[in-house]
Amino acid sequence: VEKNLKLEEKITMLQQQNEELRARIEQNTVITRQLSEENANLQEYVEKEVEEKKKLSRTNEELLWKLQEGEAVSPVKLPPASSTSFYHCSSENSSPAKVRTLRR
Repeated sequence: VEKNLKLEEKITMLQQQNEELRARIEQNTVITRQLSEENANLQEYVEKEVEEKKKLSRTNEELLWKLQEGEAVSPVKLPPASSTSFYHCSSENSSPAKVRTLRR
């Protein structure tokens, strides 16, 4: 009889542990689903950012090409009284921090 009581207590304890583990599994499943959705959203955001960066890079290359072609074909001479400057990245280091101003 004592052995049966101990076994019944153990069964009750194991059932409680089982319920707690099932609740944790369900909670982890919900969290995993949320993280998967967030990850998918972030991947989509990164892809959009990469495409935007490519687009800006193409636009930049096109503008640089047009600028170079314009200078090669028809250089514009400014009167000496007018001082125009533009920003140009150094060829040694194209970092935005290494920008120098050139006089034209």
